[in-house]
Amino acid sequence: MCQKALLELLWKTITMLKQRLTQKLQQRLSPQQIQLMKLLQVPTASLEQRVKEELEVNPALEEGKVEAEKDEFDNKEEPEKKEDPNDDIDLSEYISDDDGIADYKLKTNNYRDPDDNKTIPIPVVETFHDHLKNQLGLLQLNDREVVIAKQLIGSIDDDGYLRRELEAIIDDLAFTQYINSDMEELSRILDKLHTFEPAGVGARNPQECLLIQINRKLKLQPENTSLINAKRLLKTHFEEFAKKHYTKLLRQLSITEDELKDANDEILKLNPKPGSGHASESRAENYVIPDFILVNDNGELNLSLNSRNAPDLKVSNDYVDMMRAYNKSKTKDKKEKEAILFIKQKIDSAKWFIDAIKQRQQTMMNCMQAILEYQYAYFLTGDETRLKPMILKDIAEITGLDISTISRVAHSKYIQTEFGTFQLKSFFSESIQKDNGEEVSTREVKKILKDMIADEDKRKPLSDQKLTDTLVGKGYNIARRTVAKYREQLNIPVARLRKVL
Repeated sequence: MCQKALLELLWKTITMLKQRLTQKLQQRLSPQQIQLMKLLQVPTASLEQRVKEELEVNPALEEGKVEAEKDEFDNKEEPEKKEDPNDDIDLSEYISDDDGIADYKLKTNNYRDPDDNKTIPIPVVETFHDHLKNQLGLLQLNDREVVIAKQLIGSIDDDGYLRRELEAIIDDLAFTQYINSDMEELSRILDKLHTFEPAGVGARNPQECLLIQINRKLKLQPENTSLINAKRLLKTHFEEFAKKHYTKLLRQLSITEDELKDANDEILKLNPKPGSGHASESRAENYVIPDFILVNDNGELNLSLNSRNAPDLKVSNDYVDMMRAYNKSKTKDKKEKEAILFIKQKIDSAKWFIDAIKQRQQTMMNCMQAILEYQYAYFLTGDETRLKPMILKDIAEITGLDISTISRVAHSKYIQTEFGTFQLKSFFSESIQKDNGEEVSTREVKKILKDMIADEDKRKPLSDQKLTDTLVGKGYNIARRTVAKYREQLNIPVARLRKVL
């Protein structure tokens, strides 16, 4: 019995190990397709850097326009020669110039004026931290205190706040500057930084920031009642003020409503983010360079592709000459063969990159043209209520491209219009159905919601429920939680925080 079981197990094992021939259909992206997908994600602002990187790694790629010239090999017969079994390189496609200038470089109607300067304007601005460091010369500080002050300035964020704990800064000074400091010394130097412009810089929280600004005003107007009440309000009742509990404030401060309003007006004149008015290291280069330019020419929309950051590229003439020299050579040794294989690889890579740039621009134009036609009424007027519901699938069906390709184009690209510069993905929105069955874009609902809040009585702001009732009355079938979600997406606070005296 055990022998029979062993035979059965052996038979099953043999059956499992039996070789089989199967067919599978798989779809894989070629290196060129992967390169194109990566280039599609690159916005115009970063394309120049990507091209520079490619120029650095591939000596066969050069900047410049393609010069069409007649190939000296086109009309000559090759002399008879002995066949080399190792010579299997076809050089005709590398030394022939039949292709001439690429088609996409001739389509000037789709691009900006070729005479336009193709360099990016680099802004020269004084950053926020540079502005603070320049003011150190106004203080009487020794070398040690200057180092500590610079450490404090470097710890201030872009909004102007020193949110880092002083204990941590003390540790930084010990480890990086070899300076042993203490809380008293840092607090004393920080108080001097509080005298810098803009007022409120170096504060550790919004309350301290506003108090620094109020105290500076009180030095100039010590008898101003509104400023005195504003200081009391900020110093002892900041939480109630932030939550706009005006009834409680009137009772606790024992002042009239007019006095509270005057104090509130003084506080509203202050800047809660003193660093926001200056350029920072992170904001200094945060300039949007549009990928598309849309011009309204007497009711006719003309779309062009911004090609400032896409320099003319060509295959290096030196490398092509090397191919010609190799083709003329009667004797081809092993070293020459290896060299020509290297040249062939680099020329292939250069051609692939040039073709990828071409396909990138054509794909971008196709996608943007489809978006323009789909949202023609909006681009003609700039009225957000004219935006139609549009998803990636809609543009994919029009262009015949994959949804992922549309997503790559829309994600990081911008279009410049006569009414502003917008990211392409902002034109995509879901739909909401009205009572009459008509489908409208959620952007339209948000625009109406924004206008309603802008026109409301700020003394009695509309609650989310009242906003919902008004929208339902206009025929928009929408729930209160959806209104709250749209309001938050628009960065609009709740009704209580929109209330003014």
